[in-house]
Amino acid sequence: MKLDTKCVQSGYEPKNGEPRVAPIVQSTTFAYDTPEEMGDLFDLKKPGYFYTRLGNPTLANLEEKISALEGGVGALATSSGMAATTLAILNLCDAGDNFIASSEIYGGTYNLFNVTLGRLGIECKFVNKNATEEDIEKLIDDKTRLIFCETIANPAGTIADFDKYSKVAKKYNMVLMVDNTISTPYLCRPFNFGANVIVHASTKYLDGHATSVGGVIVDGGNFEYYGNPRYPRFNEQDASYHGLVFGKDGSKGAYILRARVIGMRDIGAQMAPFNAFLTMLGTETLHLRMPRHSENALALAKALKNHKNVEWVKYAGLSDDEDHKKANKYLDNGYAAGMVCFGVKGGREAAVKFQKNLKLFKIVTHIADSRSCVLHPASTTHRQLSEEDLVAAGVPNNLVRLSVGTENADDIVNDVINALNKL
Repeated sequence: MKLDTKCVQSGYEPKNGEPRVAPIVQSTTFAYDTPEEMGDLFDLKKPGYFYTRLGNPTLANLEEKISALEGGVGALATSSGMAATTLAILNLCDAGDNFIASSEIYGGTYNLFNVTLGRLGIECKFVNKNATEEDIEKLIDDKTRLIFCETIANPAGTIADFDKYSKVAKKYNMVLMVDNTISTPYLCRPFNFGANVIVHASTKYLDGHATSVGGVIVDGGNFEYYGNPRYPRFNEQDASYHGLVFGKDGSKGAYILRARVIGMRDIGAQMAPFNAFLTMLGTETLHLRMPRHSENALALAKALKNHKNVEWVKYAGLSDDEDHKKANKYLDNGYAAGMVCFGVKGGREAAVKFQKNLKLFKIVTHIADSRSCVLHPASTTHRQLSEEDLVAAGVPNNLVRLSVGTENADDIVNDVINALNKL
């Protein structure tokens, strides 16, 4: 099937007489006739559902859909994008381990990596966008478990150099993990460019309507954990599953199997069935929304370019943007999604006034839904970062992030330009 059709059809195939729309299975538990059947489920001897923390039919429908869109072998739905990233990292790292991440990432992720995981004894080594392969290699030791980046960095707007990251990851036989939230699988499928694990905040474009918080982890099934000394947890017998060796017994889906039956089992950050249902509905229009978001964003970025109160504009869809070639290389049709960032003249004070002047755009702590919205990251999503960290993350004090919706392009442009004219 083509990607457009997968957006609508994948994840659920009704049998004769069953509901045409994937139903909401709002139940914590599932009944069986014998204790032996239940025991086989606990021992992973057969597939099935017994407790929603570990699996639920509605969640499975969403997981199958996102896995199909990304081209993976399996997925795991989580309670939020941050839960997805946390579980994804903890599936590979223990205390004493480290990993490498681009510094140009979402502020919440940066804080998770820089502070919270550090308290657990897991070190993150950040690299900026200009780091060479040699610069990255100098940070690698026998405890380095993965490289992490965002396809389109939020809010920096830069495009990941998949060629560079995947080359280093393959050379050192380690996982490349990619946050594909902003680009979505409709615009980019990182498994085609060397990624092994993908994470999403499904709260954003996958849902697309700001109705349901959630996250998804997708396993590419394209990495061999068995026999790889970087991943001891995949090569040792697991006592809680009677000696199962995930790298060997999990086959191509070893990563997502362990994430579910160890990570999700113990941490319990599962998505609610109703949220999975809403996200399923959202993905059915993903192929219609992403081109519209991208076209509207490009129109707005062009309008901002020459405004007297704008110092700079960052949007990879612009032909003169430094990331434009990478956008054309990695993103379908060069579509760069709906996030436009610009530097307003006058710094924080001007950013505050600009936001108050807007009518159509609303000030919300969100991005990537059908309604246009605005945020000043340095004073909100990235306020926990120091001035030095803000610079490293590509978030100067005058950066304003615009999430461009699916409204009429003229209305979007007029609202922003009128707000700037009043400064």
